[in-house]
Amino acid sequence: MTNAVKKLDVGTLIACCLAVAAAQLCITVPSPINGEIQAAFGASGSQVAWVTSAFILPTAILELNFGVLGDLFGRKRLLVLGGFVLALGELLNATSQNITMLWIGQALAGVGAAALFPSSLAVIAAATPDEKDRAKAVSTWALSISLASAVGPLSSGVLATVADFRWAFVPPVVLGIAVGIAGWVLVTDSRAPEGRALDWPGQITVAVGLTALLWGIIEGGDRGWSSPSIVLALVLAAVALAGFVFAEKRAVSPMFNLDLLRIPSFAAAAVVALTGMFGFIGTAYVVSIRLGAVMHLSALRAGMPFVILQLIPLLLAPVLSRMLTRVEPRRLLMGGLLPMAAGQFWIAALPITTTSLAAFIGPVLLLGVGFICVVSSLTSAAVNAVPIEMTGMASGATSLVREFGQGLGPAVISTVAMSAASSALAGKLSGADAGMEAAAGPLAVVNAGSDSARAAAQDALAHGMSLGVVICGCASLLGAVVTLLLVRGNTARVTAGAPVQTVSA
Repeated sequence: MTNAVKKLDVGTLIACCLAVAAAQLCITVPSPINGEIQAAFGASGSQVAWVTSAFILPTAILELNFGVLGDLFGRKRLLVLGGFVLALGELLNATSQNITMLWIGQALAGVGAAALFPSSLAVIAAATPDEKDRAKAVSTWALSISLASAVGPLSSGVLATVADFRWAFVPPVVLGIAVGIAGWVLVTDSRAPEGRALDWPGQITVAVGLTALLWGIIEGGDRGWSSPSIVLALVLAAVALAGFVFAEKRAVSPMFNLDLLRIPSFAAAAVVALTGMFGFIGTAYVVSIRLGAVMHLSALRAGMPFVILQLIPLLLAPVLSRMLTRVEPRRLLMGGLLPMAAGQFWIAALPITTTSLAAFIGPVLLLGVGFICVVSSLTSAAVNAVPIEMTGMASGATSLVREFGQGLGPAVISTVAMSAASSALAGKLSGADAGMEAAAGPLAVVNAGSDSARAAAQDALAHGMSLGVVICGCASLLGAVVTLLLVRGNTARVTAGAPVQTVSA
């Protein structure tokens, strides 16, 4: 009997690690092939930005309520369904014939990932009642995320170099199917419906608000900020997010208790989650575009900085596990945000013609070390500041903000970089080159314009992308300032219903 239980636990762990690895792999796959996607579909900068955002957005807005669905109806079902939905989305990506089909595939895969992230962790927690066993299992689960993050850009770069870029989406298809089968065969179902309820008004309003906001930001650079559709989207976002606040104040079982924002350390952690991930993913987007779409490196060479970036968490895992128990989250946050900012300003200073991997190693190492320190300490900083019975909500809310920051990064930085590049090109092109820039933007010119137009477009893009990465660095510095002023070490937890004290800087 003991052996049977032991085998069941191992099988559950394997299935859950496979699930979170598949979800994480999908996030990193597009990075090395953004240039190929742009060239194949003649996409603008904002259209390429949607490739990443279309996946991250549903993951961010659905993850909280998928956790509730798993508690109500069974986490095994959610795990199996999430695997197959992810595989279906990635299959659409692998067979995409236009950029719209790729967006749809990414969004569908993001829905699957939104089911896999919370359900895989909840299954592990339910299957390991012993605290030490649970800690080991969660560490293995987190290690699976790091492995997938490193394997994703490498497999994507290799497949896109030796074959069509669409082959980069085939491994996630296979993994998604494997997750569905493994979840069905190996996982013992669990649920915890007591006290759990879906917050439909909150879910709908936050989904509409964040989607409209992201769409307005991404499309505003192309369509113009005074365009009726952009104004309407931004107004809709404001109304929907105000509706979310109203709904959460009235909800019996809110998905987010707004009183948590009155706790300075928690509010600061949320700001850092947004600004830190905004800057990190925004920088990664710029590097992928400049190496792939602008400098026309192969997908494998364009992907190598991302491989190095994602290997750092693996190398630092033994050190970080000890640091997390000995160093306050506030210090780790500061120790992560400042190196990230330094790496971002370093990348902004590199000439756009720089294609040597050696030139990127320094800033990429700073980014990688900073990223893993920030991600590792963010949740601790958030949950340590709130009443103990609200730690699950605080963790979920922090994840939502962090993932929305990841979607916002490419959106904002693409808009800034391409708008600045278009302004720098104004009046410098003529004839067909000018028409191409007006219709499809500076990326189209740098790929298909005349020789003189390409040179001018490259200079303009260098200016725009450098400005974008500087903004990313400033976002990291803002996060460091907020951490310094508001995040407190050894924050004393309060009980639910107790007055929340304002902490002065």
